[in-house]
Amino acid sequence: MGEQKVKVAVVQAAPILFDKESAFRKIAAYVQEAKGNGAKLLLFPEVFIGGYPRGFSFGARVGSRTMEGREDWAKYGSSAITIPGTDTDLLGEIAREAGVYLIIGVVERDQEYSQSTLYNSIVYIGPDGKLLGKHRKLIPTGSERLLWGQGDGSTLTVIDTPFGRIGGLICWENYMPLARMAMYAKGIDILVTPTADARDTWQATLKHIACEGRCYVLSSNQFATKESYPESLNGYAELANDPTILCRGGSAIVGPLGEYVAEPVYDTETVIYADLDMASVTASRFDFDAAGHYNRPDVFQLQVNEAKQNIVSFS
Repeated sequence: MGEQKVKVAVVQAAPILFDKESAFRKIAAYVQEAKGNGAKLLLFPEVFIGGYPRGFSFGARVGSRTMEGREDWAKYGSSAITIPGTDTDLLGEIAREAGVYLIIGVVERDQEYSQSTLYNSIVYIGPDGKLLGKHRKLIPTGSERLLWGQGDGSTLTVIDTPFGRIGGLICWENYMPLARMAMYAKGIDILVTPTADARDTWQATLKHIACEGRCYVLSSNQFATKESYPESLNGYAELANDPTILCRGGSAIVGPLGEYVAEPVYDTETVIYADLDMASVTASRFDFDAAGHYNRPDVFQLQVNEAKQNIVSFS
């Protein structure tokens, strides 16, 4: 048996958009705060490094793109990180100094082919500072598809820790029933869901998934205001009629029977803490286990392709 208790922290904050150094400063500060409060795992929101450019069109209309939009996208690309790379090395130093697991939503830049395509990814760093893995969002949602490429099954990552198995799906990936089933079959005990969704309906999603997966669900969203957007960006004027608060948050932690362990918090930058009792995960599966005794493989079967999809092969 591993450790039965673990304190976790969910960060609700936003860096300066397209400012990687701003994100790293916030990460370092929040890691130190969480360490002081005894947390062993920290979760940061979707694309915390690089930022979520809510409200920007990047000059895209059906059939045309503007040069101004291309320039903003190029700035976005300059704030992305490679995995692995010097930036993940720095995250490793931050995690190692505090002795914590660090899970962060990032904008990832491809380094295998054109070195230009961006991905919405999760990066996992261990308390020894080692890079444990990553996950690329399988389907960017709506207009996000202009910004990020599609991940593949090779990054359906689940990591082993002394207090259970941890994996993640990003935002609306959690509305993909087959993706959820794939994660349940990997035996996750804690599902992390970095998100950009601050609607009330997102809370229903979190509670359903926790109850369905009989796992803890940690959801981290940004609290973002117009102050986090540099006025020098070409698309800044598009925010003129938007409210000051662009994303209200709603980060929360839900237990394996669908109950709040930490209720959602809105309209403020904060860190949510909770003590997780991992024994309750096993106990919750007494009457329901989606990938076990409540499954009917003679009726339903799921095939998951975890092969890395190579664009070009050179021999």
